[in-house]
Amino acid sequence: MFDIRSAPTFEGFEDVAQIEQWMDENPAPFSTTFELLNWAAQHYSDHTALRFLRTGTLEEEGDAYSYRDFQTKVIQTANSFYAKGGATPTVGLMLPNLPETLFSILGAQAVGIVEPLNPFLEGEHLVALLNNAKADVFVTLGPNVGGEIWTKALEVVPQISSLKALYVIDSATDFADLSAKLGIPVYNFTAEIASQSGEALATDHNREGAALASYFHTGGTTGAPKLAQHTHQNEVENALSLALAYPGKPGDVCFVGLPLFHVNAVIGTGIASLLKGHTILLGTAGGYRTPEVIANFWGLIEKHQVTLFSCVPTVLNMLLDSGGSVEKADSLETVICGAAPLTKALAERFTAATGAHLAQGYGLTEGTCVSTITPMDAENVVGPVGVGLPGQRVRVVQLTDDFDIKKDCAVEEIGAVLIRGKNVFKGYLEAERNKGVLLADGWLNTGDLGKLDAEGRVWLTGRQKDLIIRGGHNIDPAVIEEALMRHPDVSNVAAVGQPDAYAGEVPCAFVVLKSGADISEDDLIAFAAQEVAERAARPQHIDILDEMPVTRIGKIFKPDLRLMAAQRVLREELRKSDPKGQVHLDEDNIFTIEADLNSAVVEEMMANYSVEWRFA
Repeated sequence: MFDIRSAPTFEGFEDVAQIEQWMDENPAPFSTTFELLNWAAQHYSDHTALRFLRTGTLEEEGDAYSYRDFQTKVIQTANSFYAKGGATPTVGLMLPNLPETLFSILGAQAVGIVEPLNPFLEGEHLVALLNNAKADVFVTLGPNVGGEIWTKALEVVPQISSLKALYVIDSATDFADLSAKLGIPVYNFTAEIASQSGEALATDHNREGAALASYFHTGGTTGAPKLAQHTHQNEVENALSLALAYPGKPGDVCFVGLPLFHVNAVIGTGIASLLKGHTILLGTAGGYRTPEVIANFWGLIEKHQVTLFSCVPTVLNMLLDSGGSVEKADSLETVICGAAPLTKALAERFTAATGAHLAQGYGLTEGTCVSTITPMDAENVVGPVGVGLPGQRVRVVQLTDDFDIKKDCAVEEIGAVLIRGKNVFKGYLEAERNKGVLLADGWLNTGDLGKLDAEGRVWLTGRQKDLIIRGGHNIDPAVIEEALMRHPDVSNVAAVGQPDAYAGEVPCAFVVLKSGADISEDDLIAFAAQEVAERAARPQHIDILDEMPVTRIGKIFKPDLRLMAAQRVLREELRKSDPKGQVHLDEDNIFTIEADLNSAVVEEMMANYSVEWRFA
């Protein structure tokens, strides 16, 4: 009988093969997320599946749901979506982190396809995503509780021609007037779900592993998002391989503070937690954005005996600076950190304060969620993002201009990072965007550059697609570039990420002016602040160049610009301690620090930046 607790532990790099053999000999008795939930409800029936904290204060116990209760809610939600949305409904969600969000995600997948949406996206992008998916049902917060989310919903809903039903989570019960105004039925989520049977699904549709389960948008909150198609097999296999990679037992508690419109929270700490028999501790509707959660975090860890959480480096900084009593975190065993570079200084500070194992991970929506992770007993080396999870392969190659694999890279040689496994997505819903992404023989081109070391660990060195990642927040440089090109004195512009000790990187830009133009860098920054709507995407610094570095065929060469930005940032940081300090870049693109300082001082400064350097 399949029992995930009998699997070998993932303590070192050499354990992957043994775990994969166990997977072959113990095939999972479920192929869809709904079947996975049913299995979990049977095996962990009276354990707490979900506890929701409404305020993030230490006094509240939260709303708790056993695995049986959770299963019932999901079945009721699925049956309602099927009744109101039709066969194989596509269900769009614009919700914060609520129990109803999880019920809707798994309920929609049981009978159709779920499309979780970031409420912070611009209205025009939400409309495009919902229309592309031909959404049948839309779920959001209602007028009495929704605030800005409801305002945006009112803008979006009338523009979705395929909608058959609108569900609102709200204190009110009667929405007849709203139904008449919008021209579609509007239902109170709580009342409508309660009216449905929770015994069994009203349909047996969508129970094959190859069936589509979800559309997750990717590409950031600026720029035009793409819809990644996930099958049930994608989600089940990725949840299984991740669950086999970190420790834990039924009854352990996983704190979830990342948003449920993102794959990390849904797959990494959601479905994988259900598979392990963990309690999902949903830390308020706003998650890590809730001030009370950050202020009370270490007390919440102690009160609820949290053993695991996942976050981005920026959150680690916030938690350590919150002023709480970190010594209360003695239940904490594992923290998984990813989405942005993790500095040595932050890693050492966190592990020293908590004693928890800090695992670095790497993944992308196109690979469902997580593809690499640091084994639990591996030496905590900052820089590599671990090794491929069981059931996945990671490869570093040289690609041709037509995206054919030219050759595998040697150890320590930088190339394109590819992954392969049952977690690799079906492709973008917009088929024209799949070129160069889905390669021959099942390989996925991640768009990232990296290398493999002699121990098989993956090191990321850059990004083919040049996204700027600010604290885990994806920023499309094209948004900055298009905004600055609207300035009448600008002839050329390129935006890149510059290193940042807190957020990993922040956006900056390089500009070439038109002949005879007379404008300052401060003027351009002020212009960008007006033209770039997303605050996080506004460039922190702008350099005016005489000419752009370009490739032989005339394309702007952004690696040189990133190095220039990094050199400037490091020089500014160094000169806080040594006004005459110098930062040079050698021919191997390694920064050399010249300063009249003790080497320990320089090492402490450089620990905050994920760049290669040496002390002169």
